Amino acid sequence: MKNIFLRIVVSGLFLLFIKPDFILGDVETLMKTDNCISCHIEEEELPEDFNKHDIHMQKDLSCSGCHGGNPASDDMDEAMSIEAGFVGVPSKKEIPEFCGKCHSDIGFMRSYQPRIPTDQTDQYYKSLHGLRLKKGDTKVADCSSCHTAHSIMPASDPRSSVYALNVPETCNACHGDEEYMQEYEIPTDQFTKFAKSVHGVALLKEQDTGAPACNDCHGNHGAMPPGISSISHVCGTCHVNNMQYFSDSRMGAAFKKEKLHGCEECHGNHEVQKTSDEMIGVDDKAVCSNCHEPDDKGAEVATEIHKQLTTLATTYEKALAQQKEVEHKGMDDLDIEFLLQEAKQSLTQARTLVHTFDSVKVTVKVKEGLGKADLAIKEAQAQIEDYYFRRRGFGAATFIITLLIVALFFKIREIDQRNLNKEDRR
Repeated sequence: MKNIFLRIVVSGLFLLFIKPDFILGDVETLMKTDNCISCHIEEEELPEDFNKHDIHMQKDLSCSGCHGGNPASDDMDEAMSIEAGFVGVPSKKEIPEFCGKCHSDIGFMRSYQPRIPTDQTDQYYKSLHGLRLKKGDTKVADCSSCHTAHSIMPASDPRSSVYALNVPETCNACHGDEEYMQEYEIPTDQFTKFAKSVHGVALLKEQDTGAPACNDCHGNHGAMPPGISSISHVCGTCHVNNMQYFSDSRMGAAFKKEKLHGCEECHGNHEVQKTSDEMIGVDDKAVCSNCHEPDDKGAEVATEIHKQLTTLATTYEKALAQQKEVEHKGMDDLDIEFLLQEAKQSLTQARTLVHTFDSVKVTVKVKEGLGKADLAIKEAQAQIEDYYFRRRGFGAATFIITLLIVALFFKIREIDQRNLNKEDRR
């Protein structure tokens, strides 16, 4: 009984730690037993981008899974015969359907990944790439342009060409090539701009995979530039409140009427920078002045909004500095911290309400924040006064105790002197 148990344990350890490929699909064995692969290895004719970690290889789908043929036969003519279903290398125009023969088949894909979408091919043919490919433009991206051909990995794998951090470089391979893109007459500096943007810094520098990459705004298989009617919804995917406020505002209606690109007009597209209160108003750095004259109604509203935001931001910073002083002095700053959190929340909400272009709504939220910030300042001042009061009390107590010690010292000396005089008289 003990021997049987020991064998089970050893076998389990073997499967888990020594031969993990056995569980996931033994790729090494597949490469030796599949005549397509073994022959190409022997002839040193494997595709340049061949990678045994390719997701298809991991799922036991070798060359024949895509190219057809009979991998069990060691006769090349038979293995690559039409009768064996061999289709060879697809042409550029054939690639979407070539990949789609599996990826558009829900019945087939369900056995590998039940929730995977199977409309990628349909989406692709509605994309700018797909539309141009249908017209005969073979320079546009197809499935293999983004996913590669023989080293395809899940988007969650950092080695994948479509992993979030790698997407900008993948797109830039074509869109950043001036010579390649010359006939399309579109900019090729998108990656450079994006890398310096607030989104690009978060994604590429800070490695925040939650930050948007190219496909988050342009789409994946159905990729194309967002139009006038959809751009605010693209931004609104993340910035929900901003989109709703803008859409419901008079400015939103005016933008739509004038066929202006919503968010993009003020924030840009690939070069979106971190927002600041300086963007509001009529100063040189303000975006409002791009359209509004200094003396028109819009400029007046913008100036008032900027004034309100600046007042709250300044008061909040003052309260924050006071809280830091309280903390430094070792006093109780818990209530101050809660008040500051509420003031900060009001400031954030007021800044979001800028997209209503309504100074009254902004002012209401600013007043809420000012109330909390002012309370925080008063509480901080009370704590600081209490600190100095305690210091003064401690100083007075120390002074009195010192006097008592000195007086006691002299009294003891006096007593000692008396005792010495008594002894001398004896």
